[in-house]
Order: sequence, then C-alpha cells, then structure tokens
Amino acid sequence: MHKFDNGSAEVFVFTYKEGLLSAVAHDLKIRVNDFEITVDEENNDLTARFNPASLQVVNAMKEGRDTPGTPGDNDKKTIQDTIQNDVLHTKKFGEITFELEAHRAAGDGYQIKGDLNLHGQKKSVMVDVRQENGHFVAETTLHQPDFGIKPYSAMMGTLKIKPDVKIQVRVPRW
Repeated sequence: MHKFDNGSAEVFVFTYKEGLLSAVAHDLKIRVNDFEITVDEENNDLTARFNPASLQVVNAMKEGRDTPGTPGDNDKKTIQDTIQNDVLHTKKFGEITFELEAHRAAGDGYQIKGDLNLHGQKKSVMVDVRQENGHFVAETTLHQPDFGIKPYSAMMGTLKIKPDVKIQVRVPRW
C-alpha cells in the first residue's frame, strides 16, 4: 500500500480568467496543502481526501507559465478567502473525496474513473494518468457548475473565472 500527502506529492488547481476585464485578472495556480492519497494495488483500490480550506494561491500564470511574485501577498489572501467563503463554502463542505471505480491502460498511461464528492455533489469523473520524470501525473478538468459551484464573478460579470478548472496530482512512481 502506498500513501501520499503534501510531503511526498503535489496537488494543484488551475483557474482561468475570462470576461471584458480579464486583462486585469490572473490565471492562477493554486496548491492543495492538506490531502491524503492511498493506493492499494493488492485490492485494486485508490482513495483520496482533500481539505478545500487548505487551498493556497502559489502564483499567477501567463500563457501556461508561472509568474512568481504575482499576485501580491494581500491579493493572494483575498483570493484565498474568496475561494473558501464564496466559492467552495468550506465551512459547510469541509472535505473533498475521490474513490476509484475502475481503471484501464491507455497508451503509455492509464485512465481512471471514480466518484468525486465535491461541494456536496457526488459525480463520476474520468482522470488521465501519464508517467513523467519519475512521477505519475493525473489530470482532469472539472466543470464547476456540475458540482453546484458558481464560478467566481465580479464587476457585474465583466471579470470572471471560467467554469472549467484543471486539477493536477503528482505522485512518485512506485
């Protein structure tokens, strides 16, 4: 059995801006700091638990590249508070879970299907897994409204976050 947490693996959420005033906004790279992923090969099982209150803005992204130092610390704190209080409602929905249903080989990697419980909604999701630099990298795109999440919007909709966010999980190969 293999267990991973923030000391051995990484989980990121990537958000993307849109709207008339998107030029003043940022695409964001957000780290999940509190999580546990358990892989039990013997029983063909994978479970994961994520604490949405542990999301922390790492930096802005421009054309898919990190832009360290942006946004500033005060803006990061404001964004994190907004994510917790207005988007994910972490006081009401304090845990995100994933449970494996099935998996299959796909090219050089895998495709896994599982139940994701997010924001009080349980949905089946597909996750693509590839091998990269000694890691398994799992990625999926989530459509926030599918989970009852209203994507962030400000200034009467002229500045908003796209409804689709990318989730990326990196664990060491075993």
